[in-house]
Amino acid sequence: MSDSPDPVVPAELPVLPLREAVAFPLSVLPLTINRPVSIDAINRALTAGDRMVFLTLQSNRAEDPQPPDLHAIGTVGVIRQMARTPGGIQVVIEGIERARGAVVNRTGNTMSASIIALPEIADKTLEVDAYVRRIQEQVDKALSLTSGLSQELRGVVANLDNPLRLAYLLGSLLDMPVADKQALLEADPLIAKLEAVSAALAREIALLEVKGKIESQAQQEMSDAQRQYYLRQQLKAIQEELGEGEADEIKLLREKIAAARLPETAQQAADRELGRLARMNQASPDYQITRTYLEWLLEIPWSVTTDDRLDPVEARRVLDEDHYDLDKIKERIVEYLAVRKLKGDMKGPILCFVGPPGVGKTSLGHSIARAMNRKFVRISLGGVRDEAEVRGHRRTYIGALPGRIVNAIKQAGAMNPVFMLDEMDKLATGFQGDPAAALLEVLDPAQNHSFRDHYLEVPLDLSHVLFIATANQLGTLHPALLDRVEVVSLSGYTEDEKRHIARRFLIPRQVQEHGLPDGVLEITDTALGVVITQYTREAGVRSLERMIGAIARKVAARLASRPAEETGPPPTTRVDAEQVPRYLGQPRFQPESPFRTSRPGVATGVAWTETGGDVLFIEATLMPGGSQQIILTGQLGSVMQESARAAVSHIRSSSHELGIAPDFFEHRDLHVHVPAGAIPKDGPSAGVTMATAILSAIRKIPIRSDVAMTGEITLSGLVLPVGGIREKALAARRMGIKTFVLPARNAADLEELPADLKKDMRFVLAATLEDVLREALPANAPALATELAD
Repeated sequence: MSDSPDPVVPAELPVLPLREAVAFPLSVLPLTINRPVSIDAINRALTAGDRMVFLTLQSNRAEDPQPPDLHAIGTVGVIRQMARTPGGIQVVIEGIERARGAVVNRTGNTMSASIIALPEIADKTLEVDAYVRRIQEQVDKALSLTSGLSQELRGVVANLDNPLRLAYLLGSLLDMPVADKQALLEADPLIAKLEAVSAALAREIALLEVKGKIESQAQQEMSDAQRQYYLRQQLKAIQEELGEGEADEIKLLREKIAAARLPETAQQAADRELGRLARMNQASPDYQITRTYLEWLLEIPWSVTTDDRLDPVEARRVLDEDHYDLDKIKERIVEYLAVRKLKGDMKGPILCFVGPPGVGKTSLGHSIARAMNRKFVRISLGGVRDEAEVRGHRRTYIGALPGRIVNAIKQAGAMNPVFMLDEMDKLATGFQGDPAAALLEVLDPAQNHSFRDHYLEVPLDLSHVLFIATANQLGTLHPALLDRVEVVSLSGYTEDEKRHIARRFLIPRQVQEHGLPDGVLEITDTALGVVITQYTREAGVRSLERMIGAIARKVAARLASRPAEETGPPPTTRVDAEQVPRYLGQPRFQPESPFRTSRPGVATGVAWTETGGDVLFIEATLMPGGSQQIILTGQLGSVMQESARAAVSHIRSSSHELGIAPDFFEHRDLHVHVPAGAIPKDGPSAGVTMATAILSAIRKIPIRSDVAMTGEITLSGLVLPVGGIREKALAARRMGIKTFVLPARNAADLEELPADLKKDMRFVLAATLEDVLREALPANAPALATELAD
């Protein structure tokens, strides 16, 4: 072999066993020697020409190598450098030529071998050149994939013209298993060595590509993480500069929790969520959710209450100052305060104000809060159809928040406010649940001390809250909900009450809202009476206030148009009855009863509606040539149609007593109509009115125009009691009715009527239809028992 420094190989040489290493010819290898047998081989080689043979152990488990433990083929080499250290001898050896250890002997620590040289031929053929070129390309690719190898190796590999040296050089540099390196040393011919080196290079290139991909991905992830870390550090520095650092935020929340005096269950929830928040990354999506929950938990006034004004006399004075009349409700509030004063503690009552619009239900809640020295909060339930609006959403939903109950308590800032649930009769039911059912726990004194909102999931004590619900009617309220409230009815106002309300509240408020100086606008009592009777027809006072506002606007426009040269206080504008049309136009309502009842077959009835009472003019007419057909029109409900048929049946069965020929209906049709046909009507209270209208049509006698009536009729002619007497009486008074006929069994309802109403109207109690007819028909009408001639 031409590259060998000395081609002559001695017949016997010291043996240096190699563990996990293979010495190749034409290459160098650094070693650390510390075994006695190896040290002996080094010492003998230094005294005998520096040469020795390097044989690799077949197994790494051999601690004290013996001749059978060694591979037979090794490399003859020389020592190029040596240095003695405390840990052994550091040497650099150079391989010269491949050889076989034919016979290996060991005596003590001395191991020697008989050497047989195994020369190798490095002839260049076309196939060898192809492998060499491929290996050079693979080395270039490997060097481009890693920075761990010296770039000078590319030049060394390119300039090597000995393919055998190339194979051994790369074999010593590549990270190959010891068994593969030993196989490379033993392989023949040269093509096999080059093929093994090429395969090892291919494997190394594949590993480098996978390693590069992993490193690139890891580098990208590390870059993102570093970027987030840097941004968080910058944000933290900014927050600390502003006094809002993350640690400060957790500390601040902890201080707020300690100062909030939370109940035990709320304290446990706050501590648990604060612990989660402290362990959470600020960039986590759950961080803000948990922080928002803690803020809601801390913003609820768990331990805050306001001191009640327990002086019933002062409370009554405040209520009288804010509202005219409404004695029944004022007495109820005074009774509650009196019990609180004597007992010291009492659960808040749950009241339900029921009445037509505009009678002051909502404003009364403000007045009650002021009288009791409590906070006032109001939520509107009109159109609410989602249960979560009342009890909140669970925190599993995105954007979840507490319900309106918790939100209102937070808004009040105290645990004992006056809480108004406005328009409770207008709750709706949707696919999201029934909100009325969600209110059952809120409005039950036995349960609302531990109300649970779905968002907070912590018991909330609502037992000290004074709940006030409002509704226009009770028919649409959930029965279980109605059972939990104390119903207080607010009827409409009389003309005199409206005049007092306008004088004390409405006119001063409209004067102030329109910027008029005091004393500029003066509306006389007669003018107020005209506005009330001819321009409004309502149970409440909203329309009345709008009319007063219209007058105030015209006065304000006239005042603002004064010439600049006019000085001094503005003149007082006095509005009298004759001047009202100048401000409000022609009257909108005129007395209809005399006109409508001027013909036979028209009777004046009264009905209850959710906006108060209303007057109905029921018409009846007979058509000859018919077949006893009863025609009912006016969009009547089934109950009202049954009342009409019951009235006809009673009239036919009592035809003799009522002065009607027995065969009167044989060749006639009866048509009963209730005008305002676009408005649905139902209920039994118009029974006596329809019977009176039918009899008036039969006998061709007009009914008195100043008489109105109500009551349910039976087949035997009895008049049964009905509801809404106060509202109906007020509606009749607004229409100018002087005599009001009502069932005798409604006599107790007369006690609740205002004194001025009973003074202006005459109330007649009727037990039978005959009692009604005596009042409804004129005094000079023929007796009822007279026969009616055909």
